[in-house]
Amino acid sequence: MDLVIRDVRVVDGTGGPSYHADVGVTGGRIAAIRREGERSLTGARVFDAHGLALSPGFIDMHAHSDLALLRDPDHSAKAAQGVTLEVLGQDGLSYAPADDRTLDEVRRAVTGWNGDGSDLDLDWRTVGEYLDRLDRQGTAVNAAYLVPQGTVRAYAMGWEDRPPTDAELTRMRQLVAEGLEQGAVGMSSGLTYTPGMYAGNTELTELCRVVAAYGGYYCPHHRSYGAGALAAYEEMVALAREAGCALHLAHATMNFGVNEGRAPELLALLDTALADGADISLDTYPYTPGCTTLVALLPGWASEGGPEAVLAKLRDDATAERIRHDLEVTGSDGCHGVPVEWDTVEISGVSRPDLAGHVGRRLDGWATARRLLLEDRLGTTILQHVGHEENVRAIMRHRVHTGGSDGILQGAKPHPRAYGTFPHYLGRYARELGVLSLEEAVAHLTSRPAARLRLPDRGLVREGHRADLVLFDPDTVAAGSTFDAPRTLPAGIPHVLVDGRFVIRDGRRTDVLAGRSVRRTPAP
Repeated sequence: MDLVIRDVRVVDGTGGPSYHADVGVTGGRIAAIRREGERSLTGARVFDAHGLALSPGFIDMHAHSDLALLRDPDHSAKAAQGVTLEVLGQDGLSYAPADDRTLDEVRRAVTGWNGDGSDLDLDWRTVGEYLDRLDRQGTAVNAAYLVPQGTVRAYAMGWEDRPPTDAELTRMRQLVAEGLEQGAVGMSSGLTYTPGMYAGNTELTELCRVVAAYGGYYCPHHRSYGAGALAAYEEMVALAREAGCALHLAHATMNFGVNEGRAPELLALLDTALADGADISLDTYPYTPGCTTLVALLPGWASEGGPEAVLAKLRDDATAERIRHDLEVTGSDGCHGVPVEWDTVEISGVSRPDLAGHVGRRLDGWATARRLLLEDRLGTTILQHVGHEENVRAIMRHRVHTGGSDGILQGAKPHPRAYGTFPHYLGRYARELGVLSLEEAVAHLTSRPAARLRLPDRGLVREGHRADLVLFDPDTVAAGSTFDAPRTLPAGIPHVLVDGRFVIRDGRRTDVLAGRSVRRTPAP
C-alpha cells in the first residue's frame, strides 16, 4: 500500500454501525480494508489513527465557490471542514455557458456571491472550458457543475420578462444539452432571481426533459420559501414528474413567520411523491438565518433588463417608491411574497471598502437599502434572520436529506455556514443534540449526495472507491465559525485526503492541489 491508516473507527457512509479497521490506499483509491482481528496491512507509509474516525469525504451539494476556487485554490474554508467535492453552478446563475455580453451581465449580477471577477481572467465560455480551467489550475477539493438555467436564459434571450420564442427555446435546449455533454451533472434554477424567475412551467419542463434525457437532475431554488412555500414545492415536484426528471430541492427549508412549525407539511408532500415513485432528494444547511444579495429582495419587474436597468430604476424616485411599496406592503416575489421586515436583514458584505461600516448592521428601512444598493452597485450581501429551528431539525432527519452549505465566501462577515456546515452537523446536531446518530449524519453528507450525483466510486469507505477521506475526532469535532467570527476554521478535523493525498495534515493546509472537475459522461 502507498498508505495504511491503522486502527481507525470506520464510519463508512452507509449509515450502518461503525467498526475498527486498517484501511489501505494505493493509487488514489481504497485498496484494502482489514477489520479488527484480521491480518494487519503493511505499506510504504503507516499512519496511526487511534482515537479518530474515518469517513468518506463530505460532499457539499450546494456551493457558491465558482470563482473562489480560481481565486484561492487553497480553499481552506471547505477543505478544513472535510469537504472533498462541491457542486457549483447553483441557483440558476453562474459563469458558463455564456458569450461576452452574458458573462459580463452575470458577473455583475452576482457580485455579492463571488466578487465581480475583475481580478480573474474569465477565459472560458462553455461549461467544458470552465471545467478545463479548474483542471489546469488544480484546487484543494473536487468540483461538479450544474448548468445554470438563468444564465442560459440570459444568453438565449436577454433579461426580459416574457415567454421565449420557439427559436429561443430551441437555443436554450441546445445550451443545456451541450453543458450536460461536457460533463455537467444537471441543471439549476433560481426562481426568485432574475432572469430565471421569468421562466414559466412550460419552458422549465422542456429544459428538464433535456436534463432527464442525459441522466442528470434538476436543482431548483424554487419560487418561494415564504408565503407560497408549499405551493412552490408542489410546483417543482409536479414539473419534474411531468418531465420525467430527477429532482433535488435546493436549501429546502420553510422560512418566515408564516411557516413556523410547518416542516411536517413539506415532508408529508415529499413522502407522498416518493411513495408514488418520484425521484426526489434535498439539501439543507444546519442554521436558521438565510443569506443572499440585497438586490435579490427586489420585485422581479424591477430587475428586468439586467444590472444597469436595476440601477436606473433605483435612481428614479417614482420607480423607487413602487419598489418600496412592493417590498414593504405587497410582499415582493424576490422576498418570497412576504413583506420585508428590515430589522431581520443584516449586512454581511459590501464590494466597496468605503462602505464597510455597514457590515454587521441591521437595515433601518428602505431609504438605507436603496442608498446602499446604488452606492455598492448591487454588490451587497445580506443575512436574513427568518428561519425556525424546529423546521431545520425536522427536515434534516428525512431519509432523502443531504448536506449543502449554500456557502457564500464573499464579504467581511459571511454566514458561518460557509466555514462550518459539516462539522456543525457532526458536533452540534449529532453529538450534542442527538438529532442524528454519527453514522446517520455521515451518510447524509457522503453516500446520499454521491448517489444523487450518480458517482459509483465515491461516498463510501469501500475497496475500489476513491480515497477522498476525512479523519476526525467524534468527541471534539465542532464548527469554529460563529456569526461574530464566521471565518474561524473547525476543530476536530485534523486530516483530509483528496485522491489519497493529504490536503489537510495535522489541522493545517498542505500545498497539495489534488482536486479536479468531476464530470459525468451521460449517454442520451
